[in-house]
Amino acid sequence: MIAETVCSAVSAAGLGIAAVTAYRKRFLTAARLLAYSLVPVGLVLTGVVGWAADTAFSLKAWVGFGVLGAAWLMFLGTRAVERRRGGTRKERRAAKAAQRDAVAPAASAPSLGQGAGPSTAAKPAAKQKAAAPAEDFSDIEAILKKHGI
Repeated sequence: MIAETVCSAVSAAGLGIAAVTAYRKRFLTAARLLAYSLVPVGLVLTGVVGWAADTAFSLKAWVGFGVLGAAWLMFLGTRAVERRRGGTRKERRAAKAAQRDAVAPAASAPSLGQGAGPSTAAKPAAKQKAAAPAEDFSDIEAILKKHGI
């Protein structure tokens, strides 16, 4: 009952402000104020205000909100623990297997050049260094051509 009275008073005040605004020849603003002032009355007539008031003062509703909050906190807690551990059990096993099977690519590089001597091992590295900047510039050129520069 109190909520309906408050909503009616808010609507009446909004209608008064809209009337004053229309008197000042600001019709667009007055129409917007009129629309806003009719919203509380519409909510009262549809029963939304009564439902909200009944829900706000209902112990059953607050217990329900508490249960939903507890479920949400448990969900967030389990997600945080899962991220900290590194995923599900299958993902952790796969990561361990990949870690055992992984071999560093640079670990076998010294063995490649041992029999051939230092001069042959240095030549491919020099060619790679020379080729890398050209590739970078070609990428940049392609981007600039794409944008018409």
